[in-house]
Amino acid sequence: MSETETETEAEAATEHDGSAPPFDVFARQCPSRGTLEHVTGRWGSLTLGALSGNRLRFNELRRRVDGVSEKMLSQTLHALERDGLVHREAQPTNPPRVDYELTPLGHEVAGRLLGLIQLVEGRMPEVLDARGRYDGARGA
Repeated sequence: MSETETETEAEAATEHDGSAPPFDVFARQCPSRGTLEHVTGRWGSLTLGALSGNRLRFNELRRRVDGVSEKMLSQTLHALERDGLVHREAQPTNPPRVDYELTPLGHEVAGRLLGLIQLVEGRMPEVLDARGRYDGARGA
């Protein structure tokens, strides 16, 4: 993240005058928007879900989040760690061992995501039917 973006986040956090909520994800400059993107992006939500209830090493996490590249998982973990959702612990062993787990805030966010994931998985027959009707009506 650039120095300008960090300064903008700091300004947004200090501009609150007490009359309105301090953060508004719908405002372009609000730092909460970036966190929402990290949490709800494909790899962020899957990473948080995979870490829910589990302390995992990088490669274990990569296997659990099927399809994520090493680079994308690394970037995702850095963003989630920066946002205070994931804790990274490096063990001083040879070879080095790094474990990832959710912070208390990460557990709270993951719990809400898991509810959404369960809803989507449970309603997939309806989604697939809707897709079939949509595609059939458009000749796809």
